[in-house]
Amino acid sequence: MNSHSGSYDPDSFAPLFGIEDRHFWFRVRNKAIAALASQIAASLTTGYRVLEAGCGTGNVLRVLEHACPGGMVVGMELFPDGLHYASRRTSCSLVQGDVNALPFAGPFDLVCLFDVLEHLRHDVQVLSNLRTVLSQNGVLFLTVPAHPSLWSYFDEASHHYRRYVRRELEEKLADTGYRVEYITYYMASIFPVVWLGRRLRSPRRRNAATKVDGAKALACGELRVIPVVNEILGFVSSLEVRLISRRWQLPMGTSLLALARKDSSAVE
Repeated sequence: MNSHSGSYDPDSFAPLFGIEDRHFWFRVRNKAIAALASQIAASLTTGYRVLEAGCGTGNVLRVLEHACPGGMVVGMELFPDGLHYASRRTSCSLVQGDVNALPFAGPFDLVCLFDVLEHLRHDVQVLSNLRTVLSQNGVLFLTVPAHPSLWSYFDEASHHYRRYVRRELEEKLADTGYRVEYITYYMASIFPVVWLGRRLRSPRRRNAATKVDGAKALACGELRVIPVVNEILGFVSSLEVRLISRRWQLPMGTSLLALARKDSSAVE
């Protein structure tokens, strides 16, 4: 879908750390993650193990720490800068590691991957790798950006390889030995705004985004916190969390969320 190298820009950690507590998108995502992680944790025996791969600044890791009080939560991040910020947010164990060469033998009862898969060229291989550290009947919990039609300068600046559609994600999970238990689009309430906004940009601004610095500048603009707008979008988007906690399937959204259980019948 794109021509750049993907991966991640470690220079993004500092600005993200500064806005994640305030920006509605991160706050709503955390609420949805907390609701489902709490349900999963309640079904596990005390002493269970949780891994967040690609934990970044620890924004979600601290949510998992509170949602999973009966277990041990571990955060893994490739970049030292991310671990530095994560250590300021959580007391969870932190490990420097790569999803392409996991530093664990496992097993973990819950493995989480939140908005990481789109940064990786070989996403199917990473899903297979994560399955190897899941306990028998363990759960993979992931989120990814949705809809290739929303591809824009934001994805370029974020070093994404792709945006997903539901069927593609379902097939990749099935092909790598998972049984999908729940999958839904979310951030449905902002989908029309994002879709229109990324088409109504002036030609001048779209052309500016063809340069790396221009793309970054436009992406940073989308993450700017405008108090009144931020609160309105946060309130509207939060209404989805109750539906997600009841495992309703939303027909559209700017992101996808999935829970997939390790399929013990799959060929190793």
